[in-house]
Amino acid sequence: MKSVTLTILALSLLLPAWAGAADKPAKAPELNTFEQKFSYVIGREIGQSFQEAPAKIDIDLFVRGIQDAMNKRPSPIAAEEEQKIKEEFSQRMQAEQAKRAGEAGEKNRKEEEAFLAKNKTEPGVKTTASGLQYKVLQDGTGAAIKASDRVKVHYKGTLVNGTEFDSSYSRNQPAVFELNGVIPGWTEGLQLMRVGGKYRLWVPSSLAYGARGAGRMIGPNTLLVFDIEPLEVMAP
Repeated sequence: MKSVTLTILALSLLLPAWAGAADKPAKAPELNTFEQKFSYVIGREIGQSFQEAPAKIDIDLFVRGIQDAMNKRPSPIAAEEEQKIKEEFSQRMQAEQAKRAGEAGEKNRKEEEAFLAKNKTEPGVKTTASGLQYKVLQDGTGAAIKASDRVKVHYKGTLVNGTEFDSSYSRNQPAVFELNGVIPGWTEGLQLMRVGGKYRLWVPSSLAYGARGAGRMIGPNTLLVFDIEPLEVMAP
C-alpha cells in the first residue's frame, strides 16, 4: 500500500502526457454497492494521477499488471529490471520537476519585474533600497518596532492576482512572530511601522521565498502582497 501511495503521489507531480484512453466515451458504470463505488473512486484517483505521468500509460498493460498482482501471478519482468525501471522513472520525474520549476520561475520573475516597475509609480507607493515596496494605509502612533522585537500582528497574504494564501484575519486570531525569524521583507517592512498602523507590502521574491518557493501556492520567484497591522510589541 505504501509503494502504491508513493507512486501515485510521484505521478501527480509530472507533466500531462496520457490522454488516449481518456478521450474514449464510456458507458455509465453501475455504482450500487460499496465495492463498486470504492473500485470506481480508486480507479478515478489513479487515472487523475496518470494525467501527469512522465510517459504515456498503456492502459491494457496497466490493468494486466493489477490483475497479475491481485492473482499472485509472476511478473514477466525480472525483479532486477523492475528496480531499474523504477529508478529511471524517478530520474525522469526529478528532471521534469526541475524543468517545470525553472520555467515557472522564469515566468514569475518576468511578471514580478513588470509589476514592480509599474507599481512603484502608483500614488502613495514607496520603494526601499532593497526593492521592497510599501504603502501606508494607516499611520501608527504606538511603539516603534525593532528587528529584535517579538510582535503580535494581524495580516493577510495574497498573490498579485488576489489569491489569498494565509490570513490571521480569516482565522480571527492574531499571530506572534520573532521579527528576526520571518522573511526579510517582513523584517524590513515592520521596522518602517509603528503599533496601530497598517501597511501594504509588496515583497519581491528575493525578500521572500526566492527560487525555491513555499508549498503549492507560492511558486518559485513569486511576488507576495501583505496587508500588515502590528498590534503589540511583546516581551521577549
